[in-house]
Amino acid sequence: MNKILKNLNKKQKDKLKKKKMPDFTEPMLAKLSHERFYNKDWIYERKLDGERCLVFKKRKIAKLKSRNNKKINVSYPEIEKACGKIKPDNIILDGEIVAFEKNISSFAKLQNRMHVKTKQKAKETNVKVYYYIFDIIYFNGYDLSNLDLLSRKNILRKIIKFKDPLRYTRHRVNNTKKYYKQACQKGWEGLIVKKKQGKYVHSRSSNWQKFKCVNEQEFVIGGYTEPKGERLEFGALLLGYYKNNKLKYAGKVGTGFSDETLKKLGEKFKKNEQDKSPFADDVSEEKVHWLKPEFVCQIGFNEWTKDNKLRHPRFLGLRRDKSPEKVHKEK
Repeated sequence: MNKILKNLNKKQKDKLKKKKMPDFTEPMLAKLSHERFYNKDWIYERKLDGERCLVFKKRKIAKLKSRNNKKINVSYPEIEKACGKIKPDNIILDGEIVAFEKNISSFAKLQNRMHVKTKQKAKETNVKVYYYIFDIIYFNGYDLSNLDLLSRKNILRKIIKFKDPLRYTRHRVNNTKKYYKQACQKGWEGLIVKKKQGKYVHSRSSNWQKFKCVNEQEFVIGGYTEPKGERLEFGALLLGYYKNNKLKYAGKVGTGFSDETLKKLGEKFKKNEQDKSPFADDVSEEKVHWLKPEFVCQIGFNEWTKDNKLRHPRFLGLRRDKSPEKVHKEK
């Protein structure tokens, strides 16, 4: 047993589980909360708008994987290299890869990295990225999932020397109400609130909660309208979410696209068209090109209308880390 684990108390050691390091494990996911609570049993972390990343490091080889088990090393060669230099041989880390625009994490800017085909292309984007690590799941032969959150974070800080592009995700336990207010004033996406004594469960859990400052979630793209005027490729995307295994129409989005994005998306969509609408309900739009519901995108919006449509949506980027059938309306 490693010296760091040997120094744990008996109660903590009893929670360790000796096992072979897996090739993949489901990440813990937070539930959206509309309540705001501030107490000593929880910690409060900045919510970063990026790509979730699990790192599986064996000896000097680091595999970067998305939350749906896609290898993403090509997009982030500097993070792969930095994680490969971490001294412990066998570890699984959990965190978020982000790019910044004026000190605010930008999912739109990260798009330049997410969809490249080679490591050289990733370097040529000149988009700096950082890996904010907030948890450790496995360490040198032991599964740490049953340890409480603060014990895991304490181990994390002891075994890694954080230096860019690797960053530790700091948290607060005091003045947390003020912290949330400041987060919204700064234009952050919000906070992630975690129970101090919580285990790492490999599913969505109320022991992790999202306090959002803005409304933002994933949607499935089910079609697009034809462009008007000088607009390239398409006019608007038709969005939906799954409910009872049926794709429900949530409205359309026509803002948030650069000419380059319009062109890239247009090329993808042309290869994915189908004759029938994928939506379970009627869509009253003219000149629609229907798509197989295989693309997932991130959308920011003001609110939901009474008839379950998006008010003032804006496109933020494509996602590759979530299956379409798992996209539901966040409640």
